[in-house]
Amino acid sequence: MSTPAEDHRPETDEPRGYDPAAEVVEICRDLIRIDTSNYGDADGPGERKAAEHVAALLEEVGITARLYESEPGRTSVVARWGGTEGDALLLHGHLDVVPAAAEDWAVHPFSGEIQDGYVWGRGAVDMKDFDAMLLSVVRARQRAGRIPTRPIVLCFTADEEAGGHKGAEVLVRDHPEEFEGVTEAVGEVGGFSVTVRGRRVYLIEAAEKGMAWMRLTARGRAGHGSMLNTDNAVTRLSGAVARIGAYDWPVRLTPTMEVLLATVGDLAGVEATPANAPALIEEFGGAARMLGAVISNTTNPTMLQAGYKVNVIPTEATAHVDGRFLPGFEDEFFATFAELVGEGVEIEHLSHQQPWETPYDGDLVRAMNRSILSEDPDGIVAPYLMSGGTDAKHFRKLGMRSYGFAPLRLPADLDFTALFHGVDERVPVDALEFGARVFDTFLDDV
Repeated sequence: MSTPAEDHRPETDEPRGYDPAAEVVEICRDLIRIDTSNYGDADGPGERKAAEHVAALLEEVGITARLYESEPGRTSVVARWGGTEGDALLLHGHLDVVPAAAEDWAVHPFSGEIQDGYVWGRGAVDMKDFDAMLLSVVRARQRAGRIPTRPIVLCFTADEEAGGHKGAEVLVRDHPEEFEGVTEAVGEVGGFSVTVRGRRVYLIEAAEKGMAWMRLTARGRAGHGSMLNTDNAVTRLSGAVARIGAYDWPVRLTPTMEVLLATVGDLAGVEATPANAPALIEEFGGAARMLGAVISNTTNPTMLQAGYKVNVIPTEATAHVDGRFLPGFEDEFFATFAELVGEGVEIEHLSHQQPWETPYDGDLVRAMNRSILSEDPDGIVAPYLMSGGTDAKHFRKLGMRSYGFAPLRLPADLDFTALFHGVDERVPVDALEFGARVFDTFLDDV
């Protein structure tokens, strides 16, 4: 193991023409080629190989990395970098990806192939792109001696795609000393551009919906499929699932979305209100798929199971529901959900994680804004609330202000949000290089 970064500088000359983006594409490709598929159970290869690769990249430039394994193969990486002035900043990404079926893809999902100006592969946007940006920038700065005066914690986690229970949650619970002094955190799913009325709007994640993964169970009287049965578990469960899936949740605007919609309203020449919020969301094109889900609570039935033979009425039927609730509206969500489920159906919580919302102000926000505008002076920067969840939910338990900032300047015709967990996931090469340059400028300012 090498000595800590603050005590050691690599014995190399500062590279000519300092370029924080020099390695970003190849690091991204290498990470994609390491299969870290997370099936949400004991299957899958785990993150160990990727964690060792990340640790080696840090060690190579004199930054000591520590590996933490919650279960065999489920491995996270933590390193300290930077100086000693002020509170520490956490920069975090995850190493796992959702599974991919190769037969559905135009290129192999773990090839890291470059085609048509894009890096293709599972994790290209979620989120080995940001891991690569971070590593490319840190390695370039470390080699050049351009080390931030602020203490930095670098963290690459396992298991984010299954709720972080074997990654960030374990680190926060069992190794809080690694995050001593950290007051702010920057992670994934923010800083990417969407084009609205010809203007690039860069979305900074400043909030997340809460998560409620639930199993519904209905029980009834077993019997022959040819006979009358007024206590049918399948019928009772199906009614609940139909009500949940069809329910139109009311619009609820949080402070973050009020700012974003006001920004879009200015471009559209209208005042943003709850009544026209859905219409303003449509201005985002393909991104409306995600942003349309963050002006209300949502519930989506995702799994159904019942019975074992067509002429046998089963005793039990189960369904799974993915529920997401807005910051400040948890009580409304669960009260309404219980009404939709109705009598005779049991609700079991499989994962319940809180929403969060960070005020869009302060020095860190100004640094994110300035760094984007330094590369794209005509851009507009605004906060948004994300429909999914990230490891920020766990790190915030230690009192951190959190944001999502993985900057990408994207083509106007790219349906970027469809690539998250989608087929043919890919990221533009020039967007990766843009992101590394922006993040380098950001580190100059934090």
